[in-house]
Amino acid sequence: MPQQPLIEPPGRLARAVAWTRATVVSTVGLATLLVINAAQTASLALLPISRRTFRRFNRWCASTWWGACVVLAERFNRTHLIVTGTDVPSDENAIVIVNHQQMPDITTLMAWARSKRRLGDLKFFVKKALQWVPGIGWGMQFLSCPFVARDWTADRERIARTFHTITHEHIPMWLVSFVEGTRATPEKIAQSQAYARERGLAVLEHVLVPRTKGFIASVQGLGRHVGAVYDVTIGYAEGVPTLWQFIKGRVHDVHVHVRRFPAEDLPHLEAELAEWLHARFAEKDLLLEHFYAYGCFPDDVAAAETS
Repeated sequence: MPQQPLIEPPGRLARAVAWTRATVVSTVGLATLLVINAAQTASLALLPISRRTFRRFNRWCASTWWGACVVLAERFNRTHLIVTGTDVPSDENAIVIVNHQQMPDITTLMAWARSKRRLGDLKFFVKKALQWVPGIGWGMQFLSCPFVARDWTADRERIARTFHTITHEHIPMWLVSFVEGTRATPEKIAQSQAYARERGLAVLEHVLVPRTKGFIASVQGLGRHVGAVYDVTIGYAEGVPTLWQFIKGRVHDVHVHVRRFPAEDLPHLEAELAEWLHARFAEKDLLLEHFYAYGCFPDDVAAAETS
């Protein structure tokens, strides 16, 4: 089952100090994000002149604001990122598939991307309901993130248009996909296990059965623009934190295990791609089982345990 939630410390004073600091940080963060949004809006004037300059400016905006969040966590909250597995290249476009537990998964990915100088190239599948929300939604639009409504009939065309823009304009990217579709909780894992039994799939203990349609669309839609798929597994040493706990500085050690799969080695047929993704999550389940037992990821790749 999923790791237990992060527990708050008992001291009232420590909780009050952390809450006050987090409130200040959140207020300043939101205010600066709106300033970034204003700059991004102004950058629309660059589109008729140079789409490339427009893209570079918005990449800088994302890298600057997200980078400030990462630095704040590292220096003031003393959040330490522990990365194991494959050391991926810094100049490669990739699809990043990740297990999803809580919102700090996103800040963890940002810290890892910054270490590879790819922070401004992150793109996420975003709920369409957030598209016009100031701050997050506006910023994601300027980065050409794909917005989805969880209606595959409508999403397929929208995703295809976004991918056409990315490939046609040769936009650098790490496309992050939480292919479980939602956060893993005990209730959702129980539902996922029932679904797996009904369809003869592997019954997973720590992750959900992945949703394959978006992943297949990404692999096929991006084609040669992508050099690899990065399979990323996140584990929290002290318990799974909420975003508010992360902002308060409650998260100290975060473990990230990375595996790289070259795009040319992936199968081509939809059924085979779906099977490939299911296999990766079976391996991810074993990685998390090891992490929950020993507090770290194994040095070897989980695939060796399933072969």
